Amino acid sequence: MSYSQSLQTVLVVEDEPIVRMYAVDVLEDAGYDVIEAGDAAQALAKLDAHPDIALMFSDINMPGEMDGFALAREVHRRRPDVRLILTSGKMATDKAAAGIDAFVPKPYSADGLTRLLHATLH
Repeated sequence: MSYSQSLQTVLVVEDEPIVRMYAVDVLEDAGYDVIEAGDAAQALAKLDAHPDIALMFSDINMPGEMDGFALAREVHRRRPDVRLILTSGKMATDKAAAGIDAFVPKPYSADGLTRLLHATLH
């Protein structure tokens, strides 16, 4: 079932290739145009290159200089129009305290993820 009303672009940021592939497949099957990144630096480059990105779905725990919280803050600074959803299998967060639109714990279901994206974008 396609939850997207029109093709919207989602940036998926996940350092674990298998988890990233799962999220990308789920979102593409739901009708979203998906761009993927393996870390925060790649995500910011993709954000700059793709002004059509409407939402970023990112893991919190990632290697590199920025974790998911820092990445979300930077994305919001550069593009306040981009919706932000974070995920983690190791921690939970209060979305209001983190300044994000939503949080989803891992493991997440395909249906749960697509419903959350649809609700956040619409």
